[in-house]
Amino acid sequence: MLDPINNKTAKPEATQTIQEFVTAVYFPSLEKMARVSTVKFCKSRWGSQLKARCGDYQLRDFRTVDGQTILNQIASENPKLMRRTLIHFRNVLSGIFSEAIRLGYLDGQVTLHGTTKTVIGNPMRGVRIPNAPEGEDTYAYSLEEVSRILAYLPQPAHTICAVAAFTGLRRSELSGLVWENYDGDQISVTRSVWEGHVNEPKTRKSKAPVPVIAPLRKILDAYSAKCGNPASGIMFASEKGTPLRMNNVVNRMILPSLKNGEWHGWHAFRRGLATNLHRLGVDDKSIQAILRHSNITTTQNVYIKTVSSDSVVAMKLLESLLCTNCAPEPSPTTDVRATVM
Repeated sequence: MLDPINNKTAKPEATQTIQEFVTAVYFPSLEKMARVSTVKFCKSRWGSQLKARCGDYQLRDFRTVDGQTILNQIASENPKLMRRTLIHFRNVLSGIFSEAIRLGYLDGQVTLHGTTKTVIGNPMRGVRIPNAPEGEDTYAYSLEEVSRILAYLPQPAHTICAVAAFTGLRRSELSGLVWENYDGDQISVTRSVWEGHVNEPKTRKSKAPVPVIAPLRKILDAYSAKCGNPASGIMFASEKGTPLRMNNVVNRMILPSLKNGEWHGWHAFRRGLATNLHRLGVDDKSIQAILRHSNITTTQNVYIKTVSSDSVVAMKLLESLLCTNCAPEPSPTTDVRATVM
């Protein structure tokens, strides 16, 4: 207990509570670095379960066992809570302590016996996720479902969903589109709009242009003509001239036009594009480029969905290959050793 004081590594800032640090330092710092949606998400997770459970801890006193106890309690008291949500809670706490170390409120290292250095690190790093239900698999629209959805939607929902289905743009990127982004052959993503907040695209790769196929070009050109063929301005604008909020489009246009169970969210278009391209034989690297992912494993593990019919076809191909190359079974009188020789 006295080593940090004797070695002059003790920091008075570490005596403040986690709640004090989160309110005065972490959230203001996060607001400068992260997107508005990320900040809102972290504040929601902190306020819902974490603040009451660990807000009174001093920064320096919080240990890995405390983090594990908190997650275990949350899981025990909320048995229907999904595993993914527990991971979110752990990540929020981990981010708080990472920031405390980065800003010098906590030491990442402490010097002992003059020369030996022991790494302390983030106390949440060793915390395991308790047993919890796995969430349902995410959905991907098939081409047949996309066609059926578009057949029933009024404008501008029809064109918005067509762009989502055939380019894979994210919901915030759809809101941020301006007519300058469309040149007849491709759509460039220059910004995103979330809940009225304008941001840069998520990553450098997110700014890459997306090719426009002929059916989508026809839809966009018809929509442009209906809008008076504007050369600039917001592509999907409200009556006030502001970017449409996609949640309002869902509630006011999409859900009233579709049957129950047909709508699975905006991101299902993005996953559907990846899956449909994969089924058509497009290589994963090209799909990654179209979806503008920084990492191909994200494309492969999260966005490309293998449907049951694909699995059956794959196993039939394997069966055909094996039957073509397999040797006839030896008869009961055949010397097995001779066959091997």
